[in-house]
Amino acid sequence: MTDLSRLTDALLAAARRAGADAADALAMHGTSVSIDIRAGALEQAERSEGAEIGLRVLIGGRQACVSASDTSDATIQRLAERAVAMATEAPADPHAGLADPDQIARDWDLAALELADPSAEPGAAALEAAARAVEEAAMQGKGISQVEASASYSRRALHLAATNGFSGGYGRTSHSLSAVAFTGEGTAMERDWAAEGRIFAADMPGAEGIGALAAERALQRAGAVKPRTGTYPVLFDERVASSLIGHLTSAINGAAIARGASWLRDALGTQVLPAHLSVIEDPHRPRISASRPFDGEGLPTHRRMIVENGILTGWTLDLATGRKLGMPSTANASRGTSAPPSPSVSNIDLTPGEYSRADLIAQMGTGLLVTSMIGSTINPTTGDYSRGASGFWVENGQIMYPVNECTIAGNLRDMLLRIIPANDARAHLSTRVPSVLIDGMTLAGA
Repeated sequence: MTDLSRLTDALLAAARRAGADAADALAMHGTSVSIDIRAGALEQAERSEGAEIGLRVLIGGRQACVSASDTSDATIQRLAERAVAMATEAPADPHAGLADPDQIARDWDLAALELADPSAEPGAAALEAAARAVEEAAMQGKGISQVEASASYSRRALHLAATNGFSGGYGRTSHSLSAVAFTGEGTAMERDWAAEGRIFAADMPGAEGIGALAAERALQRAGAVKPRTGTYPVLFDERVASSLIGHLTSAINGAAIARGASWLRDALGTQVLPAHLSVIEDPHRPRISASRPFDGEGLPTHRRMIVENGILTGWTLDLATGRKLGMPSTANASRGTSAPPSPSVSNIDLTPGEYSRADLIAQMGTGLLVTSMIGSTINPTTGDYSRGASGFWVENGQIMYPVNECTIAGNLRDMLLRIIPANDARAHLSTRVPSVLIDGMTLAGA
C-alpha cells in the first residue's frame, strides 16, 4: 500500500519551497475488482489499482489546484511549481482559505465507524461465482429471458494534510452484487433490477435472494401500458423516494444559495416539510458508506438537524460558502484531488411514518405507484418538477397492473409540504428515506 501520509507531507513541503502561503494536499490509493456476467457468459473481468495526488495552493487570496497519478519526487516538485504559477495568475477570492488551526479535527474514533472490512480481498473466481449465483437465481423466474449480473469489490484509502496542522486519513471497503432481469421481447420487453452493497462482506445478503428479487420485479412489469392522464396521488416507492429528499439537500447546498440559484434560497427558518417530519444528517453511523470522521477541509464532522419539525434550520456549507454567507462551515466540505472543496451531505435520515407501504397503497385509492424514474427536468430556481416514470396503477387501494411511459409533474416546494412517509426505509443505506405518498400530482399518460 502506498504511504499516503508521506505523499501529502512531500506535497506540502514542495508547495512551501515553490512559494505558496498555504496549501493542502490529498493522496488517494485504491484497488477494485469487478465481474460482469451476461447471458451465461463472462462478459467482463476487470481489476484496477492506482494512486492519485492533488495539491491546492493559496497565495494572497488566490488559489489553484493540480493533480497527478505519478507520485515520484520529481513530479511532486513540478506539480507544486505549476500550482504556484497558476495561483499567481488566478483571480483573487476573498473567501478561499484553510481552516483556522483551532477549527480542525484533532481526535476521532475511526474504529467506531467501521469503514473498512479487515478481511482479505475476494479473488476474481469468488466474485465470478457470486455473480453466477445471482444470475442463476434470476433465471429461475418463469418468463425471464436474460439476466445481467455483476459482483464487485473495492478498497480505497485517503490522507488529507494541510499547512494549518491538520493531518488525517482513513480507508473504505465496498462489496456489491446486482442483477438486471429481462422479460418479453422487442417493444414489449420489460426489465427491473435488484442490488445490494455493504462495507463488510459478512453483512451481504445471499446472492440467490438478490437474483430472485430482480426476476420477481421484472416479471411484475410484463404487459405494462400507459396510465390515464389526470391529477392523482403518487406513491414513490422506497427505491426512488430518496430522490425527493435529494432535491431538497441540493437546494440548500451553500454553493447554490451563494449564487442565488435555488428554489429554497429564501426558505431558511420556514416550513419546508410537514410539521412532524425532520431531516437529520449523521456522518458517524457505523458501517455506512458515506460516514466520515472529518470533512474535506479537516473539520470534525457532527450530527446536525437540516430540517427540524418541518422547519429548515440551515444550509450545507464548507468554509468558502460559509464565509460568503457570513456563517460558519457545517463541516460538509467534500473534495477530490483536482478541484477545491465544495459542500455535500453525508448520511441522511427522513423521519419514518406510522404506516407500511401497503397501508399507503390502501389509503391512496386510485393513483400511481412509482418504482422507476428516467430523465429529469428540475428547474433549480423555481423547483418545477417533471420526470418520466413507470410503476403500477392502483385502483380502490389495490395494485391493478404495471404502467410505463408516463410523466409526473408538480412543484417541489408544494410536493414536499404534502409528503406522507411510510416506515420501510432500509437500515443499511446512507440515505434512509421510506416510500412517500404525495397527493394531487399531475400525471401525463395515455
